[in-house]
Amino acid sequence: MDGVEHRKVKANGINIHVAEKGGEGNGEASNPIILFIHGFPESSFSWRHQIQALASLGYRTLAPDLRGYGDSDAPSDVGSYTCFHVVGDLVGVLDAMGADQVFVVGHDWGAIIAWYFCLFRPDRVKALVNMSVAYYPRHPIYKPLHLYRRLYGDDFYICRFQEAGEMEREIAEAGTAIALKSIFGNRDPSPPCLPKGKSFQDVSADGTPIALPPWLPEEEFHHYVTKFEERGFTGGLNYYRNMDRNWELTAAWTGSEVKVPTKFIVGDMDLTYHFEDAKEYINGGEFKKNVPLLEEVVVLEGVGHFLQEEKPDEINKHIHEFFHSFLFA
Repeated sequence: MDGVEHRKVKANGINIHVAEKGGEGNGEASNPIILFIHGFPESSFSWRHQIQALASLGYRTLAPDLRGYGDSDAPSDVGSYTCFHVVGDLVGVLDAMGADQVFVVGHDWGAIIAWYFCLFRPDRVKALVNMSVAYYPRHPIYKPLHLYRRLYGDDFYICRFQEAGEMEREIAEAGTAIALKSIFGNRDPSPPCLPKGKSFQDVSADGTPIALPPWLPEEEFHHYVTKFEERGFTGGLNYYRNMDRNWELTAAWTGSEVKVPTKFIVGDMDLTYHFEDAKEYINGGEFKKNVPLLEEVVVLEGVGHFLQEEKPDEINKHIHEFFHSFLFA
């Protein structure tokens, strides 16, 4: 990425790699900062289009590799990947970079972490643009895995990710490139299931070869493949393996609302938009009740899960237009 500075910062006891471009802002109106939080299977590289575009508009852009990803440290203990660990990392990154209050953009697991960030440290967030994963309050009775199994069965991808080492072995058998291609190239918006032994294929269910999407050139795909071959998938999978643990740890936040100005963006071909009752929740008023400062919901027609890479110009415009309104308010 042209003009991007890469640095390692000590945060929360580990080394976090951060891709940075833009001025030396501290988060004030004249020096705005955007913190980008990636998902699975992604990295700071997933924000390459946003880093370039938003830096050119005067923002200081910070995109860390979350713990377990890319060039950041990957603790070996699965219990080291809770929402508190990751939000703690991000607060540590901001402190190390001299950033006080920032704009936040999240996608996929990055969106989940961004919701937690806003719950735990709303004082550090000026406004939020979140993508793909809406905010769902903690269920007062049932753990997430119980609900997922009841709705989608044991082959649902989140359920299949739970057993340490099992999914890593299946990815190794398929090969990193095929596994990633099957994820990035998937255009089926139905909740994904991964039957044992058939988790990652180079052909779709109808026998059609899975191709890279047009928004992901071969050289950029190769970057993902190289990084995941170096780092492995365990760190990223450990986020899923802490979903029930996060539920246990966040009991004190049961019923809490996210009270940060928010814009939410999702593609109508995103698998998350086709989860049980998701469309009704997002568009029907309940989402707004749980995020009272939700100012806008944008549903992009014909767009899939990796929307910031598939439609970067549209996403960049949405981000800038929303954040710009807070700069001199």
